[in-house]
Amino acid sequence: MEYKKILGVDFGDARTGLAISTMSIASGAGCIKCNNFKKTAEQVSDFAKKNGVSLIVLGHPVNMDGSLGFRSQKVRDFAAELESLSGIKVELVDERLSTANAHTILNLTNTRGKKRKDVIDEMSACLILQSYLDKEEKEN
Repeated sequence: MEYKKILGVDFGDARTGLAISTMSIASGAGCIKCNNFKKTAEQVSDFAKKNGVSLIVLGHPVNMDGSLGFRSQKVRDFAAELESLSGIKVELVDERLSTANAHTILNLTNTRGKKRKDVIDEMSACLILQSYLDKEEKEN
């Protein structure tokens, strides 16, 4: 099986978490702290290009009942902007419970305070990307 580099993104209004695939494992790649939609898209695009990414998976906030709300539209707009800027395909991935699961992991590792705030979005991006990688591996 040939592995391609994939970027996982947990888009947020103030912080956007990043994760990158290494073989079939998601690893944290940092967090972009920016509250400007366009500038965040530009920074994610630059990161993807510099790291030779061939696919971007973006967490898509689907409501627990499967419906799509306001946040979903904002993420879809971000996906379109990111794909346009980077020239790299952006695939939306259901991110239900990724942030809740990230909080659980940080609770288990006793990560608190400022350190927790600094890694929660990166951890969410890792969970989003790893769920995508696991699904792809099962299908192949």
